[in-house]
Amino acid sequence: MRKAIIVFLLCTGFLYSQDLKPVKSYKNENREVASFDFEHLSPLFEQDDDATYAINFWATWCLPCVKELPYFEKLNETYKGKNVKVILVSLDFPKKIESQLLPFLERKKIQSTVYVLDDPDANSWIEKVNKDWSGAIPATVIYKGKNKKFFEQSFTYEELEKELLLILNN
Repeated sequence: MRKAIIVFLLCTGFLYSQDLKPVKSYKNENREVASFDFEHLSPLFEQDDDATYAINFWATWCLPCVKELPYFEKLNETYKGKNVKVILVSLDFPKKIESQLLPFLERKKIQSTVYVLDDPDANSWIEKVNKDWSGAIPATVIYKGKNKKFFEQSFTYEELEKELLLILNN
């Protein structure tokens, strides 16, 4: 039974760190995404394993965010099997997850891990991600262990890969 659950989670792109406890999940016939408040998502920013994490905050209604998503997808594909984890943290409104986010993910064929951050108290969690973050998106955290960089900007693929490699090779 446990193996069947793991296979299901892998197939749906829903597998997450054991430290992360979703508050809710949203699904349709082809996709499932876990939803977290910040307290339950915060362990994602403190992983101290051999992996390098590229965590992007975005939303379907944010045009610069949508424009750079293919770069994160390319990064995910290029570094698959190299212990790089690309995670897209959607800030879409909870009432729009099933009607907008899930169809968007299918339409754009998004393969990276996607989580929904559903925590209305942005004034408390934004500074926990980075003390200098204004809250604007897109925003990205790239880290490995204690080596962490924060970006409140859009990326080209070349810029994104360059920043990933700086962290990956340190």
